[in-house]
Amino acid sequence: MKSKAPMQRRAAGKCRNCCGPSVRSRWVQPQALSSSIHNHHIMDERMSNFIVGSSYQPLDVIGEGAYGVVCSAIHIPTQRKVAIKRITPFDHSMFCLRTLREIKLLRHFHHENIISILDILRPPSIEELNEVYLVQELMETDLHRVIRTQELSDDHCQYFIYQTLRALKALHSADVLHRDLKPSNLLLNANCDLKLCDFGLARSARPPPNVANDSSTFMTEYVATRWYRAPEVMLTFKEYTRAIDMWSVGCVLAEMLSGKPLFPGRDYHHQLSIILDILGTPSIDDFYAITSARSKEYIRALPFRKKKNFQQLFPKANPLAIDLMEKCLTFSPKRRIEVEDALKHPYLQPYHDPLDEPVASPLDPSFFHFDNGDPLGKEELKVLIYNEITRPDGVVAPFLRS
Repeated sequence: MKSKAPMQRRAAGKCRNCCGPSVRSRWVQPQALSSSIHNHHIMDERMSNFIVGSSYQPLDVIGEGAYGVVCSAIHIPTQRKVAIKRITPFDHSMFCLRTLREIKLLRHFHHENIISILDILRPPSIEELNEVYLVQELMETDLHRVIRTQELSDDHCQYFIYQTLRALKALHSADVLHRDLKPSNLLLNANCDLKLCDFGLARSARPPPNVANDSSTFMTEYVATRWYRAPEVMLTFKEYTRAIDMWSVGCVLAEMLSGKPLFPGRDYHHQLSIILDILGTPSIDDFYAITSARSKEYIRALPFRKKKNFQQLFPKANPLAIDLMEKCLTFSPKRRIEVEDALKHPYLQPYHDPLDEPVASPLDPSFFHFDNGDPLGKEELKVLIYNEITRPDGVVAPFLRS
């Protein structure tokens, strides 16, 4: 799959309008973003743990997660700035699984709106594989940070949701669910380009016939941020579809429009409660689609609630943005808008171009073999990660070849 140049030309022209001097001075200047990042992440002992050879010079820690640290770096032969993600997954099989998925999927997708792997540093041997180093494009910030620091214009909301949906179209065309779509996983740079990242929770939308796509398999390690989690995931429906990502898109759009999360649940019960406060009590058909008896009893015991008026919840928002949001935030996944239809929505008319919204090549049926059948142990997964890192066709990005 190869993205096309027209999208870049069209986007660049539009972004000059929506990120004009008044807006650009507030947040999209590279210098300002770099300054704010450095204020939050200073050089520390974590940098000394980056063993990246002579081709890269680490600069600053710019992100940190449960089992990884991201730093900015210079590729010395080309003087190009990159991001290096240092992952230490081998203490837990769950972290190994996420790392394996991330590497395999990012190598498969080549798309303007999906973060790419430029290089993977190869260990001398499997015995010396103690951490994984992924070299990626350097993005200046993420949507979470931007939302927290300023009010976005409608043009920004429009363009960011368009790019998010453009990435999702590629994923869903390959029957891949992201499962962790949220503002902090939408990376941004100075000219408003957006890239979807963090594929550690991604799964196939079509598991093999002998593997049930239910809560016993699909949900084993589902720890995605609760606030963006679709109701069917929480209520253990029999199957999970592309609709779970579209729910998250609706949550992200709502957060851009208001500057705060729409469903900031404190725990499982509070999360469901505030979803129903806004969407109203499920219809009879929606209620009987819930397969968990316990979930049905929980909802049955709640008082009747009327659906809130979204125009009143978002009084300053573009009515077309609200219409798209409501189509993403339906209780029933079967009634939720699909990504292709969302891209055609009138709200995104300034950007929509069906000839410039590419799909992805299909995944081999064995792509997620490590997620099917009996769970693999840490050592077995380490071998798979090593094999993936040292694949002969794992080509380094041309501009990084020294």
